[in-house]
Order: sequence, then C-alpha cells, then structure tokens
Amino acid sequence: MAQAEFSLKERDRKRLIKDRLVRFAVTAGGVSVLGALILIFVYLAMVVFPLFSDAKLETGFASQPITTIAPKMLAIDEYGENAFVVGEHGKAEFWALNHERSLPRWSQQLPFEPVHIATTPPDSGWFAATDADNHVYVARPQFTYSVTAKGRAFTPELEILPLPAQWALISRPLTISRLSVAVSDTHAFFAVYQSDKQVSVHWVSLDAPHVTQQFTFPSPFEQLDQILLTPDGQTLYLRSGSELVISQRVHDRYQVREIVDLSQGQQKHAVQNINLLSGAYSLLVTHRDGLVTQWFDVLKQGERHLTLIRDFKLASEVQFLLPDTYRKGFFSFYRNGTVQSHYTTSEKLVIFERAYQQAPGLAAMSKNERYLASYDRGTISVAKVDSGYPEVSFSSLWQKVWYESYPEPQYVWQSTSASDEFEAKFSLVPIAFGTLKAAFYAMLFAVPVAVFGAIYTAYFMAPKMRRVVKPSIELMEALPTVIIGFLAGLWFAPLVENHLTSIVALMVCLPLSTMVVGLLWSQLPKAWLRKMAGGWHALILIPVLLMLSVAILSYSAEIELWLFHGDVRVYLAQHGIDFDQRNALVVGFAMGFAVIPTIFTIAEDAIFSVPKHLSDGSLALGATPWQTLTHVVLLTASPGIFSAVMMGLGRAVGETMIVLMATGNTPILDWNILEGMRTLSATIAVELPESEVGSSHFRLLFLAALLLFIFTFAVNSLAEWVRQRLRAKYRAL
Repeated sequence: MAQAEFSLKERDRKRLIKDRLVRFAVTAGGVSVLGALILIFVYLAMVVFPLFSDAKLETGFASQPITTIAPKMLAIDEYGENAFVVGEHGKAEFWALNHERSLPRWSQQLPFEPVHIATTPPDSGWFAATDADNHVYVARPQFTYSVTAKGRAFTPELEILPLPAQWALISRPLTISRLSVAVSDTHAFFAVYQSDKQVSVHWVSLDAPHVTQQFTFPSPFEQLDQILLTPDGQTLYLRSGSELVISQRVHDRYQVREIVDLSQGQQKHAVQNINLLSGAYSLLVTHRDGLVTQWFDVLKQGERHLTLIRDFKLASEVQFLLPDTYRKGFFSFYRNGTVQSHYTTSEKLVIFERAYQQAPGLAAMSKNERYLASYDRGTISVAKVDSGYPEVSFSSLWQKVWYESYPEPQYVWQSTSASDEFEAKFSLVPIAFGTLKAAFYAMLFAVPVAVFGAIYTAYFMAPKMRRVVKPSIELMEALPTVIIGFLAGLWFAPLVENHLTSIVALMVCLPLSTMVVGLLWSQLPKAWLRKMAGGWHALILIPVLLMLSVAILSYSAEIELWLFHGDVRVYLAQHGIDFDQRNALVVGFAMGFAVIPTIFTIAEDAIFSVPKHLSDGSLALGATPWQTLTHVVLLTASPGIFSAVMMGLGRAVGETMIVLMATGNTPILDWNILEGMRTLSATIAVELPESEVGSSHFRLLFLAALLLFIFTFAVNSLAEWVRQRLRAKYRAL
C-alpha cells in the first residue's frame, strides 16, 4: 500500500513538472510573439520618427574676413570650405574659409570693370558681367576636388563661356539699365533693358559662338524695375511695380503672352521683388508688406495662365529671398538678422532662427543644400543647414496639394523622376485608397463564396463529401500567391479583356442559376427527393453550372452584339468608363481566390463545432433545418464567422504579390472596377529596393509599412473584441 502511494506521488510529481514545463513553454511562446510585434512596431516607429523632427541651422561653422571690395556675387562649395566672390571692380577671388591668412587662394581680374552683374540660378552657377561699352563676359566658378595622399585637395578654376570676342550686346551711346542671363545646354541668352526704353534679347549657340541673334521690341512700361529670363531662355518676365508682362519665345521672336497684376488690385500687396523657384516653373513674389506668393502656369481652356497658388505670410522687414538649389523651398532674410526657410509644396515652416545681427548683403546656398554662406561687413560666414524632411507634412500626405503645372489640387503619389527639378509628390491617399479598393473587391468576391460554402459544407453536406471538399479547399491556401498573381496577370487579365461580356454575364448568371435550380428542386415530387441521399445535392449543380458556363462563353460574341452593339470596350469609352487590362475585377478574382481558404476554413470549423444538442433540440421542438440553421447554428457560430471575415480582410489588405502582378500599379483615386490601383504593400515592394537609405522617400515607405501594421493590428483587435462580445451574448443558447 505504501509502495503504491509512493508510486502515485512520484507520478504526480513528474506530471506536475511536465505541466509546468509545458505552461512555461506556451507562455514563453506567447510572450515572444508579443515581444516580436512590439519590436516590429518600435523599429518602424524609429525609422519614421525623423520625418517629423525639426530642422536645424548651425551658425558659426566657418567665418572668414575678406578684402574683396563690395562683392556683387557669392558662391560656396559643397564642403563649406571655400567661397567665390566677385567684387564691384571686377576682382574674382576664391577664399579659403576658417583660414588664418586674410589672403585669397586664387585671384583674377575680369577683362573689364563691370557695370552690371547678373547671375543664373545656383544649380548652374553662371554669372554675366557687362562693362560701360556693353561688352559681356560670362563665367562660373568650379570647385574641383581631388584625393591625394594628404587628403582632399582643392583646385580653384574659373570656367569661361565661349562668346564672340569683344561682343557688345548693344551699341553706344545706348547703355544697359537692366540685365538678365540664362545659360542652357545649347545656348546662352541675355535680356537687356536699354536706355532708350527698348528691350532686347540676345542669344548665341554654344556650338557656334561666332553666330549671334537678337530680337528687340519696345518696353511695355515707362519704367522697368526687373527683367528675368528662365534658364532655358524661352520665357521673359518684365516687371514694373506690381505689373508683370510675360513674353514667350516663338520662332526666334518674343511675343507677349499675358499681363498679370501681382498685387491682385490691393495696394498693400505692392511688389518688392520676384525670384524663380528651383526648376523655374514657379515665381516667388515678395510683397512690401512681407507677403510671399507663389505663382505658376496653369492650363485653362487650352491656354496657360500665370496663377496665384499659395501665399506665405512673413513680416514686412523681409529684405530678400534665396531659393533652394534643387528643392522647392526658399530662405527669407530679415533686417533684424532672422532667417526663415519655407517649403512651398508642403507649406511648411522649416527653419526659424535669429542667425545674424542684421540682414546680410549677399547669401548663397551650396549645391548639396547643406551650407548657407552669407556676406556682411567684410566677412563671409557659413552656417550648416539640416533641413530635415521639408517635403513631408500632414497636408502633403493627406490633403490635396496643387503641384507645379497641374490644373488643380490633387492627391498624387509620384516619388521619382528623371529631372533634378522634380517636385516630389508624396500623397499617401492614392495608395491607401488602392489598398482599400483591392481589399473591398477581393472581399466582395470571397466572403459570399467562402461563408456560404462553409455553411453548406458544415451543416448540409454529406460527411463523405465533406471529407473530400474541406481538405481540397484548405490545400488552396498552400498555393503561393506569386503563382496566383502570375496567372492572374498573364493569363486571366487577357482573358477578361477578350471576354469581358462573358465574364460579367457569368458573375450574374451563375448565382441566379443556382437559385433557379434550388427552386425547381423544391417543386419535384417528394418521392423523387427521397431517392437522393441527404447532403449530395451539390452534385446536381455541377453539370448545370458547367453547361451554363460553356453556353455563355460560346455565345459571348452574340451577347456582346446584343447588349453593347458589338464592342463593349467602345461602349464603355462612349460612356466615359475607362478600362485597363489589369484592373480591380482581375484583382478581386485572384485575391479572392487566395482569401477564400482562410475564411472558409475558420467559418466552417466554427459552424461544424456548434454543439450537436443545440441543433437536435431545435429540430426536436419542430423547427425546420433552415430555421435551426438561421436561429441557432449561425448565431452560436457568429463569433467564429466574424473572426474568419476579419482574418480574410487582414490577409487582403496585406497581400503583396497578387496586387503587384495583377494590377497596373497606377496610384489613382477611382472606384471603377475596370481600372487598376496601387496598394501600400505593392509600393513598398517596388520602391524600397531603389530608394536612398535615410531619404524622405525611404522613410515614407516605412511609414506606409507602419500604417499597414497598425491597420491589421486594429482590425484583428476589433475582431477579437467583437468575437468575445458575441460569444458572451450567445453563450446561453
């Protein structure tokens, strides 16, 4: 007896140890899963967080007294170590910054003492100088670096533009009152406001610099305050006060396109100056009351018109603006030394800093936009600029933005372009909409098929047939989604394009034929019905559906002729409905095919697991099988069915390969089932390998991943909460 008692205690002790080990393993597994989810969230958040950090302007990076007399032009290299200036007497000098000696590294006198100096936008870096006899000289500084055994070596160079020798833009006794210069890849342009109140534009081919051309026309104003050429020389702006005349180059002539009142008829908005924003598509207009407005051409009724787009309210003490080199932003300098930086697309105030004692006389930005140089009272100062991610703001991500050359504000995702002057378009709305659109059409196809199939399989189907059907559908989930996407994009999409009418007819006729067969079956004599074993009714539908499908596909041309006069594509186009080969219809079928096994398996298990005594009791009380299903079985299984649908939705939202291969990947906002879309997951898969690490584009893709993570987590959490509520509600059944 004692031996038996000891044996039982030993067995209980071993069982307790095993129980604790299993409990520890299960708990550790659950905690590790939660920990992994938290780590994923933390990592995504860490990558995304810098998007919303503040920009920085670090003054005092470098400072150098110079002896150049009254500099008229300033440039700085990409390392913030060397600067270039041109003095009012024509002395061109390179200065090493933070250098002990107050001597230039390189100095050269221009061929003459300049009367006028004009500069091109900083991305090209040219400057033009004219003398009292109207001769012109064009050059640009070259900050050339090489790597030596001692480190980085700087070689100053001045690149001179080849022009005709002793070329005078206009003849004496006429003089130049205003000058503007533009240098493209093929030509150099010079716009001149002459002392006789004529405007002349001169250009020379860089391939044949000995051949010059010009066009002269009377000035539209009695007094011209500003003359400005775009970098390609195709557009000429003439400003007098607040009036702006825009002339366009047409067949070697400049024709007035339109006249614009930049003050909008308000005297308080009188214009102080105009600048070209990076890329030269936009004008920045500085008003005397401190308002800065952005204007660019908008196509209206087939013609381009300069249009006010947005404004930035600055203080009236603003002295001048400095546009960024490549980004769509600008710096504003105030009399009290305050510096502000705005980004036009996102309308974001990037920098607000009291950087100087007073406004500098000159300012320049390095080509990499990391260093801001300024000249004031004989000293060049350099500040280090970290603009952060000015393209990103709540408005640029989630609201309509009016982009350059667009007819109206729009939601646009376009992250890359071949042009350096590209205006990044980072609206998440089109790709978030595409994600919901793809999931909606997938669920629209998958939920009825999966749920109704699960109901029939679990409640009505014969056990022998169920043992074949259920594993077969579960095996569908093992099919790789890349295979489904491949078949959808290369086989099913062309099939839908060539047989669109038949596919739509099948979508309508197959459910109707199922109901018609069911209605006819119920009208058969009961003696016939008893001969059919219960749960095998689905076999009757198979030949009916097959014959109907063959008939519709065989007569697709006749159906198309009868309904759409022979060509459904033409019919759709006439009614303003666009059609893409890879569209939401294809995605709905393909992704629905991938989602059906998930929904079917969970829903079928939930229905089949309803306790037998509940349905038996209902039937014993006189309820029909259909009444038992709708009032007892489905209510009891509703938590599981809801969870199945939510799991399917999470799968559809996060699906990548199917939407990547079966859609056109065009980020558009349209519920049209015959057009494509672009989803968050497909955007991440396509663009992340090509994005620059740490860039705005890179971090926005991680933001898209974070949004997907939060959405699926929220959907699953909501599903679990609803499931628990439903379970508690129907537990008493």
